[in-house]
Amino acid sequence: MRRVYLDYAATTPLDREVLEAMLPYFSEKFGNPSSLHSFGREAHEAIETSREKVADLIGAKDNEIIFTSGGTESDNLALRGIAYLNRDKLKEKGPHIITSSIEHPAVLETCKDLEKEGFEVKYLNVDKYGLIDLDELQNSVTKGTFLISIMFANNEIGTIEPVEEIGKIAREYNVLFHTDAVQAVGKINVDVKKLPVDLLSISAHKIYGPKGVGALFVREGVKLKSIQTGGGHEGGTRSGTENVPGIVGLGEACRLAKIRMEDDNSRIKKLRDKLIKGILDSVEESYLNGHPEKRLPNNAHFRFTAIEGESLILFLDQKGIAASTGSACSSKKLKASHVLLAIGLSPVEAHGSLRLTLGRENTEEDVNYVLEVLPEVIGKLREISPLWREK
Repeated sequence: MRRVYLDYAATTPLDREVLEAMLPYFSEKFGNPSSLHSFGREAHEAIETSREKVADLIGAKDNEIIFTSGGTESDNLALRGIAYLNRDKLKEKGPHIITSSIEHPAVLETCKDLEKEGFEVKYLNVDKYGLIDLDELQNSVTKGTFLISIMFANNEIGTIEPVEEIGKIAREYNVLFHTDAVQAVGKINVDVKKLPVDLLSISAHKIYGPKGVGALFVREGVKLKSIQTGGGHEGGTRSGTENVPGIVGLGEACRLAKIRMEDDNSRIKKLRDKLIKGILDSVEESYLNGHPEKRLPNNAHFRFTAIEGESLILFLDQKGIAASTGSACSSKKLKASHVLLAIGLSPVEAHGSLRLTLGRENTEEDVNYVLEVLPEVIGKLREISPLWREK
């Protein structure tokens, strides 16, 4: 049976060149980077070289990169680190954060926690494509607003937010701007020299690097309060002995992403467009979720009338096709996606959704196989669906 992986938004396979770069740091180059002897210096140099590679991918300075355990920690460090630094300073004005209703749980759940601690949070609405309203953003800024956190590109529907315009509004009101760019970095051009972004989250395993490692870009001059105490690693911002093999892997993944991004995206976008057209043409009452143009080059997200998404995923898996209904971080929660509800879908419509995300290893034959199998699977599911029979 043919096997087709179309869940690259959930995770990517480790690139062989990345693995080869990491391997020595599991064995002969095992030193603690805080040690003063040659073993430690060797590990420290590897970290700093990786820092240069990560910075180079996004146009940052080396000293603006802080290594973390992944996108979730980067988001937490950005939000909590800025919030705790501003809590006392803005106490009388009512410390205020602005975010959107379609953020990743790493941002939304952190904001909910901060609300319990006395912070005010404004959750911006989005339109049917998942785009925030810039006028609503501007009108939501208060005297106490100290942080705006809006994702670069949505992890479920692939919509790319107007990051540059958001940053300009933040600058106008002297508010810091954080963006969760986990799905964007390595897939589209992200240049912090040009973008008015103050903090930006990155994850290695979304760009053919290892799991359990990420980074936070913190623009020079922006202050953060550390959210964990310890030995003062990463310039005193993120304590904990560094994951040297993981950091080396992230650095190498970033280096390769910069080299391959243009060619990868050109090829993947063609496959994505063929997939979208083929499904919409061949499956009755199928609809594209997310913006038709302002979307990630590898993302295709659909909804199908009278289809239950989890059943669809399981039937496709039996045919060798790996897909998802939405974020891997919340896929085991049997409730409608907050992203799909936010763009105006009913719970029933949201449950009938399918996310297909392509990657470096996909081929046209993979797409052809999906276009052959998917209509057949949906037809079988509709035969036993009372919702479809009622139509």
